[in-house]
Amino acid sequence: MTEMPGSNAFHDASPLAGPFAGTQLNDLLAGVQATTPIGVVYAIAGSSSRVLLDRASIVALSNDSDPVVAAAGQVGSQIKMRIGTSWLVANIRSLKLEDSAGTCIAAEIDYLGEGDEERLTGKLYTFRRGVTRYPMPGCEVFPVTSADLKQIYAAGDRANIEVGMVYPTKDIRAALYVDAMLGKHFALVGSTGTGKSTGAALILHRICELAPQGHVVMIDPHGEYAAAFKTNGAIYDVTNLQMPYWLMNFEEHCEVFLTSSGSARQFDADILAKCLLMAKAKSRLGQEIAKLTVDAPIPYLLSDLTNIISLEMGKMDRAGDTAPYLRLKTKIDEIKADPRYGFMFSGMLVADTMAAFLGRIFRLPGDGKPISIIDVSGVPSDITAVVVAVLARMTFDFAIWSRNEPQRPVLLVCEEAHRYIPAGQDTDTAVGRILGRIAKEGRKYGVSLGLITQRPSDLAEGVLSQCGTIIAMRLNNDRDQAFVRAAMPEGARGFLDSIPALRNRECIICGEGVTIPIRVSFDDLEDAKRPASGDPLFSELWRDVGGEEQIIARTIQRWRAQGK
Repeated sequence: MTEMPGSNAFHDASPLAGPFAGTQLNDLLAGVQATTPIGVVYAIAGSSSRVLLDRASIVALSNDSDPVVAAAGQVGSQIKMRIGTSWLVANIRSLKLEDSAGTCIAAEIDYLGEGDEERLTGKLYTFRRGVTRYPMPGCEVFPVTSADLKQIYAAGDRANIEVGMVYPTKDIRAALYVDAMLGKHFALVGSTGTGKSTGAALILHRICELAPQGHVVMIDPHGEYAAAFKTNGAIYDVTNLQMPYWLMNFEEHCEVFLTSSGSARQFDADILAKCLLMAKAKSRLGQEIAKLTVDAPIPYLLSDLTNIISLEMGKMDRAGDTAPYLRLKTKIDEIKADPRYGFMFSGMLVADTMAAFLGRIFRLPGDGKPISIIDVSGVPSDITAVVVAVLARMTFDFAIWSRNEPQRPVLLVCEEAHRYIPAGQDTDTAVGRILGRIAKEGRKYGVSLGLITQRPSDLAEGVLSQCGTIIAMRLNNDRDQAFVRAAMPEGARGFLDSIPALRNRECIICGEGVTIPIRVSFDDLEDAKRPASGDPLFSELWRDVGGEEQIIARTIQRWRAQGK
């Protein structure tokens, strides 16, 4: 590898013929075929190798009527090698001019998989991932054709959804294997403005079309997706969510009710645990359970909890002063009185509505609307994370406690995932822990996680690597690119280098959900199925004048009422 060959490399290679025997470019242009070799294998390694390509042959192929053959030799394109009765397919990762005469190009390649060769026609069929036999140096290299790609990307009998066209073709559909993609989680990453929300809506629409009785829960922090799923989704926001406060476990209660920090927080938590258990034990359901725990989702009255705290505070044998009790009581009374928290802490939610709530949120039954959109944009910012934590934990706990029942897998999709599973010390929150646990263990219990983020580098370490399928749209930040590169399989490296150059609505898909890494141009979505995430047209909207006083008056009214 230290002494690289010069321009005579192809003359010495055997058993090559055609363009490597000194054929002129004009002769090649007269009728070059995809069956003509364009190079040779030069060096072999385990997962990647080096091939030498003839520049004249590649230039000649650029005029081919087959767009896949015309793109042969480019970074991100595929080549194939004949090994016995099989075709070995590889992806070009990088290119470098090898000699001063400019006739020889060195290409680094990553192996993708292999398929059988049809004896009479030489066509590739029954493609599969992985390599059984490696080529020897001197093995001829051929361009891949559209017919080959159709075989490579053929979905076969596996359940799949079609989301777009394989680049650079105009007629080969890109299919995602639903069971493999959902079974091992997926992530959709991309800078803002690249079509990420529309891409997410497209994938979810296709899943809903495939499984109209499915169970999908979407956490929507900006209120974008309600517009996209009006006809086939159940839309919940602060006006109709009605999530009972008693569904929270003890950790989530602490995040809402405790205001202290340090050693005082632990003292307050001990008081809350004792009083909360007593409040739950007062209810009829609590009395029926022999060994009641503080985490059990048992209905209780907030007034019972504050009364018990007051009684404990008045006891002569209590440890310490009354400050912790007053802190707790004041915070609970404050939340009860604040109308912004009414969707969760209303006195109307004390009835045992757990079965109805789970049925609504998990679409059990779905009634032709397999997706729940949970719009948390109207939730007060200080408890948004707790609301998401409760929804995520209910999903996971439901899967655990229903293991002996007929299985009903649930897909939990989390938009702006970096908010809830941030990198660094901030992961020590209820929502960070439960989403991290679903990423690690959810597959065993039938809970799938879909993460959507514009800042993959801000996600907690290890979460992205738990996603078996990664859908990467354009990423402008070097740190984000490096983070995604580390999470992707080695064979996708050639595709990764094109991430900064992707156009809007284009993506690289790799992992369990596809046979081999592919570059895809997403389908167009009808306006009625698009999320409300379009960019404002400043040049047009700034010409629109009139009615400003009424706009301000209506806005202030909604602002003060804290409602839409």
